[in-house]
Amino acid sequence: MPGVVVRALGHHYEVETDDGIRLCRVRGRLLQERSRENTLVAVGDRVEIVPEGKKKGQIDAVDERDSVLSRQRPGSNRPAEDVILANPDQVLIVFAAAQPEPHTRMLDRFLVIAEANELPAIICVNKIDLTGLEKAREIFGVYEALGYPLLYASVTEGRGLHELHELLEDRLTVVTGPSGVGKSALINALHPGLNLRVGDLRDFEGKGQHTTRSAQLIRLPFGAETYIADTPGIRELGLYEIDPGSLAFYFVEMKPFIHDCHFPNCTHTHEPSCAVRAAVERGDISAERYDSYLRVLDGEDLQLEEW
Repeated sequence: MPGVVVRALGHHYEVETDDGIRLCRVRGRLLQERSRENTLVAVGDRVEIVPEGKKKGQIDAVDERDSVLSRQRPGSNRPAEDVILANPDQVLIVFAAAQPEPHTRMLDRFLVIAEANELPAIICVNKIDLTGLEKAREIFGVYEALGYPLLYASVTEGRGLHELHELLEDRLTVVTGPSGVGKSALINALHPGLNLRVGDLRDFEGKGQHTTRSAQLIRLPFGAETYIADTPGIRELGLYEIDPGSLAFYFVEMKPFIHDCHFPNCTHTHEPSCAVRAAVERGDISAERYDSYLRVLDGEDLQLEEW
């Protein structure tokens, strides 16, 4: 029987099947075959189960993953992947045009995480009724110019909801963003009656809970397989794991210039004949985005309490 893992509960997993949710354990044969370097079963995995009674089962096989949201396994001294979420299609990053005031350096950090995991990122700017479209574009227009899909929305005015519905339909989407930007309100507006409470989609800034809770899928009642993912572990996705020499590759506007630098290991901070810094001086790269790159490189953006 096929299914999708929607939640992990210790050594058991909630698997959504055609006949409802089943609480499943991993079959012994699979446990014996597991690799220490890889996560055997993760939320988002497509699995085959052997039913046991009406509400239980055993996971007998795990399909090959198309994509992952992962990190280095905490406490491991050798390369070991900790899969936070299997098979995500995209990341939806929700910010508000106002209330709370948007901090684009935090947005840049989200984008680095998405780029490092090779996941398409969509930026949704909510609450534009508070500022107007022109003001919102002054803040976020640079990302539109970089090629990121940008959606301007307002739950109050019903703006952008049709476009958001189309972006989410039949996809598994990681929905994330700072506290208070209206993530749950946006999803509720797509389907009255869903009634996600504020906080059902965890805030990026939440403390403590992110280290102990696993990801969870929430199925939306439109499309054949439309899921949003609550991924508490995203706060621990390690920018610290990214080699400083590779960070610039995750700032998309820097990519065309990296190989023109004189030094192959250029950090784009102080080295002579740096093509990236020259592009900043010419205005080909936003000075604000370059400053954000420097701050991430220095580790400053890991201190989220400032937000």
